[in-house]
Amino acid sequence: MMAVTIDLSGMDFWAQPYTERDKAFASLRAVGEPVFCPRPDAPGFYALTRYDQVVEASRNPQVFSSEPTSVSLDDPPPAARELMGSMISLDDPRHARLRRIVSRAFTRRMIRKAEDDVARLATDIVDSLVERGPCDFVTEVAMPMPLEIICSMMGIPASVHADVIEATNSLIQAIGDPEFVPPEGKDRGTLLVEQLTYLHALMGDLARHRRERPADDMVTALVTANVDGEALNDRDLGRFFTLLVVAGNETTRNALSHALALFTSHPGQRRLLLADLDQHLPDAVEEVVRHATPVNWMRRNVTRDVDLLGHSYRAGDRVVMFYVSANRDESVFADPYSFDITRSPNPHVGFGAPGPHFCLGAHLARREITVMLRELFTRLPDIHAAADPIRQATSFVNGIKSLPCAF
Repeated sequence: MMAVTIDLSGMDFWAQPYTERDKAFASLRAVGEPVFCPRPDAPGFYALTRYDQVVEASRNPQVFSSEPTSVSLDDPPPAARELMGSMISLDDPRHARLRRIVSRAFTRRMIRKAEDDVARLATDIVDSLVERGPCDFVTEVAMPMPLEIICSMMGIPASVHADVIEATNSLIQAIGDPEFVPPEGKDRGTLLVEQLTYLHALMGDLARHRRERPADDMVTALVTANVDGEALNDRDLGRFFTLLVVAGNETTRNALSHALALFTSHPGQRRLLLADLDQHLPDAVEEVVRHATPVNWMRRNVTRDVDLLGHSYRAGDRVVMFYVSANRDESVFADPYSFDITRSPNPHVGFGAPGPHFCLGAHLARREITVMLRELFTRLPDIHAAADPIRQATSFVNGIKSLPCAF
């Protein structure tokens, strides 16, 4: 395997225009094998940039492990790791155990209730948007949808929704935004542990209350779910809630923000969508997720010497699966840099690649994006981005900080 001089871990690379990043990933895919990316002051990693590499690593979690973390190039400090150890950074059998219990809580009735809540919330958000007028699309439209739905599903009291939103945003910024300045007297690590502790405490209090007084919400379903004698403890529940409010928020919020930017810069695709929403909206949502790729990458850790697609790895190697590159792989997607809402098939990895870690909330995220875009383009067909998006300064998510909109 060859080493490259492109620093895929550095913000200089991720701050480039999308076209420059795409060129770099295309050159790495053309090599035909994983390339080693050294880092000056930390362990390097192998970059999986081709679609087949990402898929095969995802399908082999017993070799390409999610532990100790899948969301950071560096191992988190012990205090944060204890609080962040959710399903996304666990392997079987612990991962399978938690996923079985959580999946049991996603009953058909719970899903129908969430879908009804999504429809009502989309209407409320657009009502407020019409009354308010031009504004920041991220803050007023894209952000409220996923967080309000998650809080509603979990049964979080409305009185603390604002606190949960603040804690979630602080977490995301502390993890991945080098421009973020923590409050005076605190560093990123301290703030990270504080906000994680708050979310865990909130969920612990609610879990104890629901054990005594069950309600029609997911926390009740989770604390009462029992699969083969196994149930969630308070630490498991806190970790799951943290995963929901961070991962669920980021994916949907950024997909919605990118959708407005894409339909603004591709007026022909907008006209096609508006000509027949029922026909084109499902495929449009998939193309938004592929083109935007809200999560750029995930890390894996090699547990034993192995060959993958003819290339050798050794135990202890770190690999990074670049979804953002796999979704541009010319061998899978025709004309991959085009935004084409009629693209079919569209086997993107925007929600992760096939395997045990495929996004548990993909169905709900698709529902949120679909319902919000339908509400927006039905009632405000001329809504558009009024300026270029301001991007988040992070490598992990393809995030948009702000996006002025007008209509």
